[in-house]
This record gives sequence, C-alpha cells and structure tokens, in this order.
Amino acid sequence: MRIEAVSEPGSPGTPNEDYASVALPAAGRGGALVVLDGVTPPPDDTGCEHDVPWYVARLGGALLELSGSRRDMTLTQCLASAIERAASAHGPRCDLSHRRTPQATVVVARWDETAVEHLVLSDSALLVEDVDGAVLPVLDTRLDRLRPAARELPPGERAAYLEGLRNAEGGFFTAAADPAVARRAVTGRLPRERVRALAALSDGATRWAETFRLGDWAAVMAVLRAEGPRSLVARVRAAEAADGSRAAHPRGKVHDDATAVLVEF
Repeated sequence: MRIEAVSEPGSPGTPNEDYASVALPAAGRGGALVVLDGVTPPPDDTGCEHDVPWYVARLGGALLELSGSRRDMTLTQCLASAIERAASAHGPRCDLSHRRTPQATVVVARWDETAVEHLVLSDSALLVEDVDGAVLPVLDTRLDRLRPAARELPPGERAAYLEGLRNAEGGFFTAAADPAVARRAVTGRLPRERVRALAALSDGATRWAETFRLGDWAAVMAVLRAEGPRSLVARVRAAEAADGSRAAHPRGKVHDDATAVLVEF
C-alpha cells in the first residue's frame, strides 16, 4: 500500500484551516482517511472563542478515531458522533447556534478486505479509481448548483445570498455543531476488489480541475499517482500565481489552503 499526503496553507505564515490524516489499524485489515476543509469566517463573526483550526483538529481527530475503530458504526453515525464530541469541547461563551460557528467540509473513506465506504459533505472531493482505470468523483454538488444564481446578483449581494443558504433547507450543508447534518452527506459503498486507489482533496486542491480547468478528474488522479500530492498542489500554486488578479478565473481567494491525500491499494 502507498499513502502520500500534503497540506499547505494558502499563504505562508497564515494558519492552515485544512485537516488530513490516515489511520491504519495494527491488525492490518483496513484503514481510514479523513480530510476536512475549515470554512473561513468573516473577521470576528463566529460567536465563538475558538478559531477554525481548533475546530477542525477536534472534529478530524474524533472522526478518524471513530471511523477507524468503530466498524459497528456507519460513517454517517461516525460523523454525527464526531460533531457531538467537537461541540461538547466548546465552552459556555461559544454560541453554537451562530450561523458562522466554526465548521468544515468533510471527506472520509474507510476500507477493509471486503469493501470501501465513503462520505462527502460539501465541496471537498473524493476520487475513486477502479481496477480498470476509470475514475469516479464522489461529490456533494449542492453548493455548485447554487452558484449560478449567485452570479446573477450584484457582487455585494452574492456572499449574503449563499450565506443565507448555509445549513438550510434548499441550500448546502457543512459540519458545524448539529450532528443531524451528517444525514445530509453523500455516502456509498464499493467492493474492495474493484478499487485501485483513493484520493481525498480539499477544494483548494480541486482548483486544478474545477477552477483552472487544466484537466479532468482522471487527469487529477494521473498526476497524483505519477507525481504525488505535492506536485498537484504545486501545479495549483502556479496557476493561482499566473492569475493573481483573479480576472481570468474568478475565486474568493487568490490562494487557498490545499490538501491532497492519495491511497493506493
């Protein structure tokens, strides 16, 4: 088995709000991976005394432990329990009902000798390569479906429009303080014998395909397998630098935190 991972902040000296980790139980019968992308809030507008890196560290650690050790729980149950654990770590001065309480997108995959399970919530991505070389993207597309309507609004109203649809019916969902959101995730299960490789990507890494259109999902997996996650992120950074004004490729940030995890069976 080959496992490689990279996670870089968008700008040197700024906290990385992504999280990535892989667990391989001592019994050697399987494993789990978790990638989170923390949601950057407006300055001083979270209702919480904790920052996003604090939150993703607690949510990610709990989710990795549960998905790796509790095979009797579904990944949906693991995520719900991890959200509960992270919420309980907050203090009395944290308003967990605040729309911008610390939160994150989620990718988790778990495998053993018989199956590969997966869960995706919001706009991070999981790529599954089968033994024939076909690449299946596992995506939660709810936010993408809302963006065209947002583009029709005046620039000053776009962010508020999407913010009003966060964790709301008819909108999109991220992991914050409500464990019920776990039921909104995209989940699935594949035969282990059919899976050659997995790649989990935060949206800072998926920019190579989704924002800059430099290749499709199969090309992303090809870069990861041939050159490794660090090369994919380097390609993203080069594309970001070439469009520093964001005129050719509009995006919220010039550079974003970027995380990629590759698992080859």
